[in-house]
Amino acid sequence: MVRQEAVASPRVLVRMAYVQEGLGHYPAALYYLSMALARQPRLATWRKMADLARTQRLTGYPETWRQDLQLTFRRYYYLGLQGLLLGAVVGGTLLVVRRQRVQRGWWVTYGVYLLLTGVYLNLLGTERAALVVRPRAALMAGPSAGAAWLTTTTAGDRLVVQGQQDTWYQVQWQGQEAYIRTHDVLVVE
Repeated sequence: MVRQEAVASPRVLVRMAYVQEGLGHYPAALYYLSMALARQPRLATWRKMADLARTQRLTGYPETWRQDLQLTFRRYYYLGLQGLLLGAVVGGTLLVVRRQRVQRGWWVTYGVYLLLTGVYLNLLGTERAALVVRPRAALMAGPSAGAAWLTTTTAGDRLVVQGQQDTWYQVQWQGQEAYIRTHDVLVVE
């Protein structure tokens, strides 16, 4: 219900995670923490996830300065996007209203601004993460059961989703492309 309706606040999700952790259901605790992180990125939430994953020997939870920087960027991503889009609307409106007196250079500058806003929107967006829910789920080299087997995952492992092909998610695993069945993971959005 929480996943489908998206009505729970990040605070409620963190509380649910602590309850699940107390019960010993670590994959469920990580899932709730991931949902809280997706709704309200915070370093404290990520560090709790990484600590829990480290004690359970799970993969996909890096504790690096790059991860901290990426999380900080994600925290302010939508605020920055709103500012850029507001600037595009105001700039475009001013250029249209003053069309007769505006030099060509301003239109080129506005076009470059729109291009950079598009780059910000498309290339710097948030990543889709998936948590493995089935123990011993197979990671394959290709999107088929006949592809080469790479490894077996543990319930609670975190994978970055890059795309989907039929009943397989294309994921990032240890710097390479891998595939896992869609019913073996829950995607956090």
